[in-house]
Amino acid sequence: MKKISDCIAEKTSGELCQSFKYCLDEVEVSTVEYEDKQEFSTLEIGETDSGLIESKSLEEYARDIQKNNPLFKYFLDGSRRTYKIEDIIWGNKIYPIIGGQIGVACCKRESDNFKKEVLENDIVLSLPNVANADGHNSDFYFNELVNEINKIDYLKIHNLKVSKILPYFPEQQDEVKYKNLGIEKIQDEMIEREKKIVSELASKNLLNQSNYLLKDGSLEYKIMKTGDYKEISKIKSNYKCVVGASKSFNPHIYKDKKGKSNAVKLSKLGLYHRTPVFKYYVEMSHTYFGVWYLRIRKPEHADSPFSGILKLEKILVSDKEREDGLSSDEVNMISGNIINERNPVCYGKDSRWANHLYPIYLTENFIKSQYLSNLHFINLF
Repeated sequence: MKKISDCIAEKTSGELCQSFKYCLDEVEVSTVEYEDKQEFSTLEIGETDSGLIESKSLEEYARDIQKNNPLFKYFLDGSRRTYKIEDIIWGNKIYPIIGGQIGVACCKRESDNFKKEVLENDIVLSLPNVANADGHNSDFYFNELVNEINKIDYLKIHNLKVSKILPYFPEQQDEVKYKNLGIEKIQDEMIEREKKIVSELASKNLLNQSNYLLKDGSLEYKIMKTGDYKEISKIKSNYKCVVGASKSFNPHIYKDKKGKSNAVKLSKLGLYHRTPVFKYYVEMSHTYFGVWYLRIRKPEHADSPFSGILKLEKILVSDKEREDGLSSDEVNMISGNIINERNPVCYGKDSRWANHLYPIYLTENFIKSQYLSNLHFINLF
């Protein structure tokens, strides 16, 4: 029975090399890649309480607000799996076909349940742009190729379809890095889906002062060349009630007033303490951010002195916020509510348990439960 790789080779006049198929996320061990890139200094205070110099305990405050409704109603996470599917010859070069499963979900908490609000779960492919050898309109060409792929009987039988082909541009890299270009395209598509969901929630007025969204990971999106939401500076109004929480961060980009790493001081942050908010500007995206750290668990029984610390981010949306920083009352409210999200604990279920928040953990697991198994996915090709 015809598979996806056969269809691609047939429709693009390529020659398959019958190479080993595997999940890139499982076979290739990558180095730790932190979500945050931008250095920032304690010189730039990013909240209205400019007199706050040392960390602040929120233990009592968090206890007091437990009688109120939780601030966070929506929880957003994005995930992707990538696969080296095949090598294929076009012209006189060999290129990899990269497959991917993208999952982006927003879950909603109500008084008595936790359920899906939005789910985007798709199969995508990344091919080099040279597959379009005749130079037709790229979007039209690859959309037509998707249509042909989705006619395959095997996909119809299993009620599956490919949603999109994401072309990568091999002239940008040497041959060894073609694979990484494909992976990057799939990652960018996942991020675009996250932005889309935030935009949809904001346009429906579902995000407000009583119903915040907590996003897993940084809000510091890189600039993209394509996509409806490629420039964060143009969609930042959607993020008025959105907080990013990073489980993994680079502690050495947190600088003191002399420009030296503040990592040692950060590692000693007290339980239920937050740092002051610091402000920084990302020139490429023309966006100001407020960032602070919050310890929700002690580092004991974990693998790092930074375990139990979250890096929290908020985009400075209004002119007042960009000038004066975030309201310290809002920062305390956000931090106190996140402290109250620390339980239950997913200890033994996830190696990142000390930095996990349970609603995010549930959202992440929901996404992964929607994926095809690696063997099933690979057999599509």
